Amino acid sequence: MIGPAQTDLLLGIGDPLHGSSASVEEIIATLALRKRLKAYCLVEEWTIFRADLTPEEFAKVHAANHLPLFVFAQRVIADSRGRFQPGDWVRSSMCVTFDDGFMFETKHTVYVLMGTGHQQTASLKTIFSFF
Repeated sequence: MIGPAQTDLLLGIGDPLHGSSASVEEIIATLALRKRLKAYCLVEEWTIFRADLTPEEFAKVHAANHLPLFVFAQRVIADSRGRFQPGDWVRSSMCVTFDDGFMFETKHTVYVLMGTGHQQTASLKTIFSFF
């Protein structure tokens, strides 16, 4: 559930970013070649949150082979495993790779960032408040 504090954060000014401008069909074909067994979720109206970490926290994240990034999307376009319905919102787990500026990969899912979005820094407490 998203509360007023989270809504204010999502509507705040962040650094604008551009995701994929390819069609849904083109993206699905690309994913079939690159990430054959991994679930995918195509999203719009997204924000990448860079976790504001202490040096010690950052070292732990790095040691776990993660990047301190999370994606929150206000609109799911398609989910390969039917976990999310079109129009749902989603928050990812921590990123493991971020390729081509729009392939945001976690341990279990490739989130394809469609259209324009933003990047913001936030505390882990704030990021995890999106549930």
